[in-house]
Amino acid sequence: MNVLLLGSGGREHALAWKIAASPLLTKLYASPGNPGIGSVAELVKLDMSDHSAVAAFCQEKKIDLVVVGPEGPLVAGIADDLRAWGIRVFGPSKAAARLEGSKGFTKDLCAKFNIPTAAYGRFGDLASAKAYVEKTGAPIVIKADGLAAGKGVTIAMTLEEALAALEACFEGAFGTAGAEVVVEEYLTGEEASFFCLCDGATALPFSTAQDHKRVGDGDTGPNTGGMGAYSPAPVMTAEMTERTMREIIEPTMRGMANLGAPFAGILFAGLMITDQGPKLIEYNTRFGDPECQVLMMRLKDDLLILLNAAVDGQLAHMSARWSDEAALTVVMAARGYPGTPEKGSVIRGLDEAAGEGAEIFHAGTAINGGALVANGGRVLNVTATGATVGEAQRRAYAAIDHIDWPQGFFRHDIGWRAVEREKAGA
Repeated sequence: MNVLLLGSGGREHALAWKIAASPLLTKLYASPGNPGIGSVAELVKLDMSDHSAVAAFCQEKKIDLVVVGPEGPLVAGIADDLRAWGIRVFGPSKAAARLEGSKGFTKDLCAKFNIPTAAYGRFGDLASAKAYVEKTGAPIVIKADGLAAGKGVTIAMTLEEALAALEACFEGAFGTAGAEVVVEEYLTGEEASFFCLCDGATALPFSTAQDHKRVGDGDTGPNTGGMGAYSPAPVMTAEMTERTMREIIEPTMRGMANLGAPFAGILFAGLMITDQGPKLIEYNTRFGDPECQVLMMRLKDDLLILLNAAVDGQLAHMSARWSDEAALTVVMAARGYPGTPEKGSVIRGLDEAAGEGAEIFHAGTAINGGALVANGGRVLNVTATGATVGEAQRRAYAAIDHIDWPQGFFRHDIGWRAVEREKAGA
């Protein structure tokens, strides 16, 4: 099979690494890719916003499957347009991608189909949103309705923080994404990421992970796109997984079909495990980043076979097998992230780090004058496996010790919840 992978981050490098291992693969192309992806795929320059140009490339190269990594092109309808050209695509339609593209749409879906989630309000103007917040009080959660690269959510512990977040949204801090806001009840519990591979009718559970959103050790500082992750998430017991499927995923699949937008692709549920059970925080309609990296390390089956089954509506006949080992990834970010990252600094020592048994997925890298340099906020994902999360953690950090990049930084406590559980159970 000839496959085209769209995207350039750590998630896409992990997908490319796993797809490249498939005996079904004839040729893997990636656009725009990155130096890490370039080690397993031919990089091509395509404008993802020009859907007809992408389609023309697919026809020229006889592409059998397009795998869309990031959310932006999905929300813009690239899957629909490519399918109209007769090209097979893994990824949801524009209508189904609203589950990520509009937080308000998802909240209304939850209300309509009785899916457990936080109480909320939707607002298109500052005055009414402020009135709701002042009446409800803090802590409270403020979300830009649209796509904001993982940065449109404020967990406001005080009323002043909440009002400032509302003003930022309506003053254009997140562009058109903040033209409408969702204000949510603050939930307490433990967060988890739950994934399902979907074909429009069947949702196949696709393992669990736990992300670390805050930039600093001890879950301090501003939210980011994710500073690390591990899989599986111990909080997602067999009972919690069954409840999540029954109470959240299956009603969502039925609801989307009912709305004429059946969901096919990867459905990523961000959950809060509360005293009452699982509640939906948000949906993403693509693999998480950095959660994808740890999932790909643990997946025992051929990813390409599973993606084809999802595209062809055959998931009812499939299963996914997972390694009993844990996987953990640590994000190395450029100084300045999650604000304006410093670009261009040279990174050395990746071969030595890989010698520790780690897989190093490139996220924001480039080649400049023959040297590997930082070219984004989140730059590298140092990923390792182990019999326990603690062992995977030790291996990942041992690999990082070999990386020579003074301008980079990382959290030192990725996986701390699971490691504490393991110590308590020892």
